[in-house]
Amino acid sequence: MAESWYTMRDEVFADGLRGRVPRLPADPALLEEAARQYLPAGLFSFVAGGAGGGRTVAANRAAFDRWELTPRMMPAARPLRLRTELWGTGMSAPVVLAPIGLAGLAHPDGEAAAARVARDLGLAMTLSNSSSLSLEEVAGAAPGAGLWFQLHPPKDEELGASMVRRAEKAGYQAIVVTVDSWARGWRPADLDHGYDPFLRGQGMGTFLADPLFRRSLPADLAVGSEPWLAAAAARWREVFGHPGLSYAYFDRLREATGLPVLIKGVLHPDDAEQAIAHGVSGVVVSNHGGRQLDRSTAALDALPAVVRQVAGRVPVLFDSGVRSGADVAVALGLGADAVLLGRPWLYGLAIDGAEGVRHVLRCVLAELELTMLMSGAATVGDLRHMVAPAPGRADER
Repeated sequence: MAESWYTMRDEVFADGLRGRVPRLPADPALLEEAARQYLPAGLFSFVAGGAGGGRTVAANRAAFDRWELTPRMMPAARPLRLRTELWGTGMSAPVVLAPIGLAGLAHPDGEAAAARVARDLGLAMTLSNSSSLSLEEVAGAAPGAGLWFQLHPPKDEELGASMVRRAEKAGYQAIVVTVDSWARGWRPADLDHGYDPFLRGQGMGTFLADPLFRRSLPADLAVGSEPWLAAAAARWREVFGHPGLSYAYFDRLREATGLPVLIKGVLHPDDAEQAIAHGVSGVVVSNHGGRQLDRSTAALDALPAVVRQVAGRVPVLFDSGVRSGADVAVALGLGADAVLLGRPWLYGLAIDGAEGVRHVLRCVLAELELTMLMSGAATVGDLRHMVAPAPGRADER
């Protein structure tokens, strides 16, 4: 890591003197538009789109406008401290790459490139259960990376336990159980493009490498052949999602692993309470980036109440709608212990592979650092005294 993240501006301006400008925009909205040019229409809509009319996606962004930072001027000089540790994963800043599936469709290096960049920058990465590469391939491509594994609990709980045991063996440091997608949301853009990558056997790297999953496929088909992939896609549809899931699932899952188990997809404080009662080690406030349920509560609106309910018993992380370092600062100020960043890193990957991911993350970290410095905050704890409802825009949820 550089001495200060925001020194990246000096590099950019120095390059500008030589007639060189960044390949990727720094503005998140322009970044998304740039990525559109690099991704097939169906894949771009799959990544950028949301459930229904996109109201939850819009609500996630609008929620940030209901909060503001009140800076304190001329604070006593103190070093900025962003470094943190969660569940044994040391991080240079409380920013985590969120799980995004199908990264291999955005760039041939896929999740491996993102994991290497996260390691180089000292950040944690949550590998999607729908990754293009297997969890072992990603871990092998980025030795020393702080990796967490996302699990969408399948109907076959032993299959889920098998994946968790593989993740533990491969060196992953936490399991992130996503509970808000036992069925796939209503996404008009996917329907309009007739686009379902999973029917093509894509995004199944971890499934295809699992011995239990492979044993469930016809033995007379050649591994890797088109019929074998078609059978795998059909089997995936059979096991994806767990409509009968209850909080007791966490009791059973914790018997399969010694790793900390987090719940992702919480918006109500009572759900956080029940999850803690069943032994989770962390809570991720998230609405899946607006991809699952239209007209859902904006994730940022849900964060303060969940933080109050949890009351420091386990870390609370935040996900959904984050696009910038200033967004990260607001979520931290509202009580999050770390913040997940999703779509932007995939856009960077699509445009320029690992260097695109690096550019996006450095921009977010630089803005976070500058936001704290300009606010007079030296620590995340300081931010919690500086975030307040915007006049006429926020309540005290």
